[in-house]
Amino acid sequence: MELKENEPLYKLKELASILRSENGCAWDKAQTSQTLKPYLIEEAYEVYDAIDKDNKDELKEELGDLLYQVYAHAQIASEQMSFNIDDIANSIITKLIRRHPHVFGNSKMDSPTEVIKKWEEIKKSEKPERLSVLEGVPKNLPSLLKAYRIQQKVSNVGFDWDKIDDVINKLDEETTEFKEAITSNDKESIFEEMGDILFTLANISRFLGINPEEALSKTIDKFVRRFQYVEKETANSAKSINDMSLEELDDIWERAKEGKVEDLK
Repeated sequence: MELKENEPLYKLKELASILRSENGCAWDKAQTSQTLKPYLIEEAYEVYDAIDKDNKDELKEELGDLLYQVYAHAQIASEQMSFNIDDIANSIITKLIRRHPHVFGNSKMDSPTEVIKKWEEIKKSEKPERLSVLEGVPKNLPSLLKAYRIQQKVSNVGFDWDKIDDVINKLDEETTEFKEAITSNDKESIFEEMGDILFTLANISRFLGINPEEALSKTIDKFVRRFQYVEKETANSAKSINDMSLEELDDIWERAKEGKVEDLK
């Protein structure tokens, strides 16, 4: 079966249609928007990883995989007579023009802060049925990122600490309450206070202009590199990692921290 279209985006649209046609692919024909959800998230994370690695070829490939997810969902919706890929494109074009009055209109905004504030005002006016500014935060965001986005949203309407010192003091307060919960061995309180600490740390990250999800991700990567160095060193020794004392393992860990893990990056 050959593609008839010439332009790449039209080819992709045609391909999505063919794959779900009578003579198409059994797997593709069996998919729904519900079953495709995990792949959409997976492809988005693979794009994220490619950006993180600054690998342009990989980024191009992963963006293609993500783009096809959009076309696949559009094809399913088109078959259901709901909307098609052109409707999707027109929708985002209209929205972007509407939300950039300083570019396509007469408004004047000189700073990113002004732009974000106006953006939120426009979003709110678009959906007056929303009773809260927080209704626009996706339910299934990773929790740390969700905390960060919620704090951004409430900050845009003035619900915020005056300075970072206030948030640092809040962290001290939450840490004290966590220690008290530990001392009392109150499982429910320990659970709650741990959440309060993480939420406050996300707020501190926002004040510093740091995405907490990215910060934690980089720390995890650093830990993995160092631990893999420990594994490599123990594998080269006469003892198993399980037989080494904590002091011996800590000595190798300290060497990893000194910068001897470049070959594992």
